[in-house]
Amino acid sequence: MSSLQHLHMDSTKRKPLLKEHTHVGGEPQTLPVKQVHTHPRESNGDENASVYFIGTATTIIEWQGTRILTDPNFLHAGDNVHLGPGVSAERLTNPAVDLHELPALDCILLSHYHEDHFDQKVEASLNRLFPIITTPHAKKCLTSLKDEPFGRVTELDFFESVMLHTDNEPTPGTNVKSVIRVTGMPGKHVPPGALAAANEYLQAVPPTNGWLVELGHAHDTATGTDPEAINTGYRIYISGDTLFVDELQEIKQGLQDYKIDLMLVHLGGTTIPGPKMPLVMVTMDAEQGLKLMHLMDPGVTIPIHYDDYSVFLSPLSDFKDKVDEEGWHDRVVYLDRGEQYKFKVRAAEGA
Repeated sequence: MSSLQHLHMDSTKRKPLLKEHTHVGGEPQTLPVKQVHTHPRESNGDENASVYFIGTATTIIEWQGTRILTDPNFLHAGDNVHLGPGVSAERLTNPAVDLHELPALDCILLSHYHEDHFDQKVEASLNRLFPIITTPHAKKCLTSLKDEPFGRVTELDFFESVMLHTDNEPTPGTNVKSVIRVTGMPGKHVPPGALAAANEYLQAVPPTNGWLVELGHAHDTATGTDPEAINTGYRIYISGDTLFVDELQEIKQGLQDYKIDLMLVHLGGTTIPGPKMPLVMVTMDAEQGLKLMHLMDPGVTIPIHYDDYSVFLSPLSDFKDKVDEEGWHDRVVYLDRGEQYKFKVRAAEGA
């Protein structure tokens, strides 16, 4: 890792998500869960963490009382977003919950500064001191807003990490505490070559990150936590709005023999300017999504970001067909908006 930053998540001192937020501390609001899914092959009923799918790339990852919101987009069917010069998209679906209905949260993971991942309503409503982890480009945008810049934004470039320290008590008889490490992962929103060179000049499509979210345990000491000393109990890889590019090989190489337990893959085959004139694809379609499964070999894959906007060319049914042809139906969990996947974070060794 080229750098390590630290964020301390204290539920009694949570910053409110919204400017006019009412549930700071105390009992959080309850998410409306339509259906709960577990591992298709290995569930023992002892799951202790979850992913809740709100819509597009918006999810809530929860473990040990810490909640991370990814790519907040809460527009409704019929609303439009601006995606670049001359390019807009209409939302076709509704989110599972509205922004004001969310439970108490600890931070936001923002893969890139694009309106279908951070819409104008979100930008206008958020508390300027709510913690956001994002790309260097998005940090520059968020902290330089003319009227109300955001004041607590952590930037992560590829393979840079931040430790989220929870306020949970150590395991009895030890000084082992739960921690979450978030690491920026490579991704490319624009195909390499002439288009990428043109985008570097025009800055039409923003740079994007994927994420590695590691849930685990570490010894709590006065000098902090050694990032290499984390006893990881679960690894989540979030692809972000990337294409299947050579740089993704670096992720697999960096993991070495470590296993990805869960992959959240952004699909949809997003096209610019749109499906009626598909000049360029900027997110993975079904075929690329299957290639990513081959490369990363996760225990479970959950597709997200596949049918919420009019610029998506590759429907979820295409990915399902590819998965079934591969004989991998028991390696994929499909979540509808408002559904939840529960999983088990392994306990610390010796705890």
